[in-house]
Amino acid sequence: MWIITRYLDSNISMFEYETEDAAREALKYMKGSKILSEVVYFNDPCFQQEAA
Repeated sequence: MWIITRYLDSNISMFEYETEDAAREALKYMKGSKILSEVVYFNDPCFQQEAA
């Protein structure tokens, strides 16, 4: 999941995107100060380690 946090006119807004491409496309057209962040869930099965 990708999040854009935007600060504009003393307001903070957050926008959520499923893909990096969609978030980067939206980022091009947004005004104000912006931060693009990736949210990673460490309880996702792909991060599970095998028991020794």
